[in-house]
Amino acid sequence: MRFLVLSLFTLCLLAACQTEPGAEPPEESETMISFRKDGTLTFTSGDQEVVTIDIEIAETDSARTRGLMQRTSLPEKGGMLFVFDREEPQGFWMANTPLSIDLIFVSADSHIVSIAKYAKPLSQETILSRAPARYVVEVPAGFADTYGLLEGDGLRWQRTE
Repeated sequence: MRFLVLSLFTLCLLAACQTEPGAEPPEESETMISFRKDGTLTFTSGDQEVVTIDIEIAETDSARTRGLMQRTSLPEKGGMLFVFDREEPQGFWMANTPLSIDLIFVSADSHIVSIAKYAKPLSQETILSRAPARYVVEVPAGFADTYGLLEGDGLRWQRTE
């Protein structure tokens, strides 16, 4: 009897999850979270500008928690800036993030304190900063290598009006 009830329940559940016959899958634009330009960020080495990118700013608990989860793309010169209330060790994970990214941990005085390159997509492993950080910048994987970013390099950012 239990088997019969369980079987009927499973069939009903499967039927409820089916789309209508001939229904099209959702468009990518319906499920994809689009990049939102909130400002710009420039990486520097000494007095030299290295590269300027567009940034989406995550400064609320909700935005920081969501981060780049469920994003399927990120502009080549785009990233997400996480702004925290205070400088302290930071930890990030890649669960629900299908992109490989570089994570750049930045001190309150705007200097890079550590870089985690090519973070594994969809991983539940925690990626820790090697020093206290107030900001974290997530950019496409390989970005730090492409532009030669190193610990000690700086950055400055501004919001788009």
